[in-house]
Order: sequence, then structure tokens, then C-alpha cells
Amino acid sequence: MEDYLNTKGRIFDIQRYSIHDGNGIRTIVFLKGCVLRCRWCCNPESQKFEIETMMVQGEPKVIGEDVTVKEVMETVEKDRTYYRRTGGGLTLSGGESLCQPEFAAALLRAASEAGISTAMESMGCADYKVIEGLLPYLDQYLLDIKHMNPAKHKAFTGRSNELMLENAMKIAKSGMTELSIRVPVIPGFNDTNEEIRDIAEYTKRLGSVKRLHLLPYHRLGQDKYEGLGREYLMGNIEPPSNETMEMLLKTAKLASGIECQIGG
Repeated sequence: MEDYLNTKGRIFDIQRYSIHDGNGIRTIVFLKGCVLRCRWCCNPESQKFEIETMMVQGEPKVIGEDVTVKEVMETVEKDRTYYRRTGGGLTLSGGESLCQPEFAAALLRAASEAGISTAMESMGCADYKVIEGLLPYLDQYLLDIKHMNPAKHKAFTGRSNELMLENAMKIAKSGMTELSIRVPVIPGFNDTNEEIRDIAEYTKRLGSVKRLHLLPYHRLGQDKYEGLGREYLMGNIEPPSNETMEMLLKTAKLASGIECQIGG
């Protein structure tokens, strides 16, 4: 067995039969650890690299498990038939996969060498050399761009956005992977025509983006904050209406000139 298959990493979930986060039917591996603290994060249990205990339906649940690439691939391989039929495969998510670069690269390499399509959902918040190490094994990069204003980005996520925007341009110019841009649409943060237009115009400047996704805010992760003994910082903010999402979709299409969709 090749050494890289023994690479260890920390995950908190594996979700099979997903139709989101990449083409076709996917197996999503959720890696623990993130550099951002987005107020709306629906996976707060992903943020800390440390193994945690979260109350789930009144019962304590351990969040986080150390596994090898080989162990993860045993689960991923089970659905090869579905990948072949639908163009699906493995997706890395989190957290931020780039926080565990060796493990992420080894997972993508293992899937790629097994003939399984690969994708990664990521904020691109790492040194570009880290990203460069993953690109040879990555078929789809699902890159988040949340806002174009550095100060507002920092106020709502804990980090400024310059590095992520620079990396987006470098990934696009590399031509090594299919690039899609994903925008979480968050009321009070980036749900105006102007803010979405700014992101869409930047997407156009990237030059090689296949698709732009607008992902409407939802409250599905709210109970997890209580389970972790943390405050949910979005308060009583409601998800954007269908009318708002359709309006923003129209804006994104006009400004980017590429295929745009709600969700996915």
C-alpha cells in the first residue's frame, strides 16, 4: 500500500448520496477546522479542529474522528456505480479543507487515481502554494466569494477577503480545474443588487468560471449552536424571499454573463 493512503486527518462526517456540492451524486467528506467564523455558519461544529462534544436531541455526541485516507476511501468506493452513472464523485467540505492540506491532497489523489471525480468546497483562505498542491487532483473547485468589501467581510467572517480574491484569480488563471463561484446570500450582509453585482463583475473578470451559484441563507444549523453552548449570532434574521433571490439572480446573470443558478 502506498504511504500516502496512511495519511491521517480529522473529519466530523461523511455524507453519501448528496446531489449538492458538485456534479452528479456525491460522497461529501467534512473536514474539521476553519480559519473563518462566519456568523451564519450552518456547521459550527466544523470550526474548531479540536474534537468536541455537542448535545444532539438531549444526548452528548462526540464531534470529530481521526481517520486515514484508506479508511475514508473504503466508504467513498461503495458508491462508484452511482458516480459512473451520474458524473458524481468525492467532494471535500468542512470547515475549510485547506486547514488540513496534506490530508486533503492525499484524499483527492486517492480518489483521482481510483478514477473517481473530485471536487472541493472551499473559501480559498490559505497560501496559494497549499492550493497549488491540490489542483493536480481536483476536477471541480467550488470557491466561495462572500463579499467584495474587505471591512464588511472581516466584520461578518473574522477575516478580510484580499487573500481569497487573489487566490480566486490565480486558480482561474491556472486553468487546472473547473471553477465555480458560490455566494451565500445573507440578509444584512450581501443581499443587495449592488453587492451581488460587484461579486458577479469580479467573477466575470476571473475569465474562466463555469457557473455562479447563489446559495440562500437558512437557519438549519441554529440548534447546533445551542448544542455547543454557543450564541447564534444571526438572531431572528429570516431567510431571503424567493422574490429577492430571483431579483439577485437576474442581477448576477446580467453582470457576469455566465450561467447562474439558485442553490447547488
